[in-house]
Amino acid sequence: MSPLSRPSRFRRIGLCVATGALAAVTAAAPALAADPQPVDQRGEAAVSAPAPTSDELSASTLQREHEARQEAQTQNQAKPQAPKRTYKGRVIAKPYLLLRDKPTRSSKVVGSVEYGTVVKIFCKTTGDNVDGNNRWYLLTDGTWAWGSARYIENIGAAPRFC
Repeated sequence: MSPLSRPSRFRRIGLCVATGALAAVTAAAPALAADPQPVDQRGEAAVSAPAPTSDELSASTLQREHEARQEAQTQNQAKPQAPKRTYKGRVIAKPYLLLRDKPTRSSKVVGSVEYGTVVKIFCKTTGDNVDGNNRWYLLTDGTWAWGSARYIENIGAAPRFC
């Protein structure tokens, strides 16, 4: 082993460390230089969550978020607000529609709804494709479970996106 090979190895290691540090700083820079958070009417920073993917859209998580929003609204109600729009649909799956904990065909079955039952719909999202339809509805009839929109016929307006 020549005496020049050791400094060369140390230089390579130092270069790798410096490159890694530079990459970490570069990756963190957009988060540090991002626009400041929006401010609500009271001057407090509004907290916004990133849009979840369909795998992250568990019904229990959305239920907790909805309940937290409702609680915050009741605490901060200074003026009366228009009532939330409720969406409805009728189950057209025979003999019943399977309800799932995520908007995917492979997720856990948490219940079922009989053919012809009118259900309350909280919102819709995209998920697994069921017979050419990739929309899924979050049902709020005490279950907070996902049902494929392929088997739910809208009554009135289509639900909003989650």
